[in-house]
Amino acid sequence: MATSFFITPKPEATGYTTLFVRLQSRKLGINYKMTTNMEVGISTWQKAEKDLKAMKKFREKEPAMWAKLDKLKVTLDTLISGNTAPSKEQMRTIIGEVVYADVLKEQEEALAKAKAADEEAKRVTLNKYMDKFIKEIAAGTRLTEKGTVFTDGSIRTIRTSAKQFKKFQQSKRREYDFDDIDMQFYYDFSAYLKKREYSLNTSGKIINQLKWIMSISESEGLHHNSAYKNPKFKGNRVQTDSIYLTQEELDKMNAADLKGIEAGAEISRDIFMVGVYTAQRVSDYNNIKKEDIHTTKKRWIEDVPDPKHPGETKAVIREKEITYIDIHQKKTGAKVSIPCKKELIAILEKYDYQLPHFEDQTINRHIKDIARVAGLTDLVTIETSKGGVRKKETIEKYKLVMSHTARRTGATLMYLAGIELFDIMKVTGHTTPEMLKRYIKADQLDVVQKLTDKYDYFD
Repeated sequence: MATSFFITPKPEATGYTTLFVRLQSRKLGINYKMTTNMEVGISTWQKAEKDLKAMKKFREKEPAMWAKLDKLKVTLDTLISGNTAPSKEQMRTIIGEVVYADVLKEQEEALAKAKAADEEAKRVTLNKYMDKFIKEIAAGTRLTEKGTVFTDGSIRTIRTSAKQFKKFQQSKRREYDFDDIDMQFYYDFSAYLKKREYSLNTSGKIINQLKWIMSISESEGLHHNSAYKNPKFKGNRVQTDSIYLTQEELDKMNAADLKGIEAGAEISRDIFMVGVYTAQRVSDYNNIKKEDIHTTKKRWIEDVPDPKHPGETKAVIREKEITYIDIHQKKTGAKVSIPCKKELIAILEKYDYQLPHFEDQTINRHIKDIARVAGLTDLVTIETSKGGVRKKETIEKYKLVMSHTARRTGATLMYLAGIELFDIMKVTGHTTPEMLKRYIKADQLDVVQKLTDKYDYFD
């Protein structure tokens, strides 16, 4: 019994021909002949059959082919070593598996690679999740925990955080996934933000945004990494020096000659003043409509001296008309009602209750120019934090004026006018007095004046 290989070329044929394999066993009564699906050089094969040296040279020249033939021989010989005759189908299968082993391996590897690529494409990574998250909140298909759409400011903040996270990964030449967000990442990322000279508050906001994304993705079952919950893994914040404008400075800005300032400056000033009078964010008062403004009458009885009866009083009915605006704050979802100053109504009427929309950058550019023209050039010393280093800077006040200064100014002027904190909270939408206190900016002289105006204790 044996496995052998042979060729059947035509007489005087040259070139290549098919190589056959024979599986023969007298004991089992089989004599199978099949193609190996390989070709050999006719003359080379014939010489190798007759000469051992030629055979050795042949083997050295075609090691891959002979490795298959040797394996095929061993496999088939083993197959007929038992007492059961194999079928031709079994033999054909073995030939295919041996001869095409490398092809089959390549196919298997290609399939495995394709499967892995498909699984990787379907796998939700931290970067993919952040991209998808931002698209959803921008489209309004993912809402806040309160069921409201994300504000433009919130979307910009999240985009900025994601952008810095990706830049950090590029600097490290690696991709960070959910399970990579640990304390070592925190230290490395914090150092990166410090190197880029971000303020401590900006760095803290970026880190807290990433923690928030990790928390939401964990709640959705995308990972089980809790390292980000470490108390030391947090975005630090410090109280920053932000300015507010006095009533005198507001008057100067309203009276400023805007000739020479680019077109649109007057609109930006009006938008800014609406922010002062309402003490709201731009995103909230940008959408004021006429139907949001209401007028009601307040009536009360007051005792006044009776001119007909000296020394006696008489009751009279007093009446006062009150105008107020209802605003639903986009960031918090809270509804606030704001009494309207006559200056506020005048601006809204000027634009037929459709206040124009400008980008924050445009308003900031215009309002700085207006503040400069209005003479808000006093030097102001502020404390800043860049790259984790706190330092003091002296800068002209007009350079610090921006759109958000309006809301801070409105809240501070209410406070200096003697309005109680809890009443101011009803207007600004702050949820705790502590938050409002950090927001209000009144220097020591202002506080002293407020105290002496309200109380005679210091007289």
